[in-house]
Amino acid sequence: MKKDRLIYYTATGLLTMLLLFSVSMYFIKYEDIVNAFTSFGYPTYIIYPYAVIKLLGLVVLWMPRLKTIKEWAYAGFFYAFVLAFFAHYMIGDGEQGVAIIALILLIISYIFHKRTRVQQ
Repeated sequence: MKKDRLIYYTATGLLTMLLLFSVSMYFIKYEDIVNAFTSFGYPTYIIYPYAVIKLLGLVVLWMPRLKTIKEWAYAGFFYAFVLAFFAHYMIGDGEQGVAIIALILLIISYIFHKRTRVQQ
């Protein structure tokens, strides 16, 4: 049980750091993000709302009592990371590896979240 909990917190913590870095880039390096979104063909007006949604999703992942919303957050991050992988792959910028890492961390976090909740 302690091992499962350690794996859950480690994966979720690493995912949190990765997403906080991503969100910080949306605010600190806004012009670079605008260029990236433009190259993907995405509208730039979604940059700030997307950053806020990522932050809200992180808050939900760390809240123990929000079970249904937590499932939605996991699902939303899953789709976001899969779409990020394909967006980076299709334009060929070589950044799809970060999306794969995020997806792996998300899956580990989700699996061990379920395992730790069953054991309680």
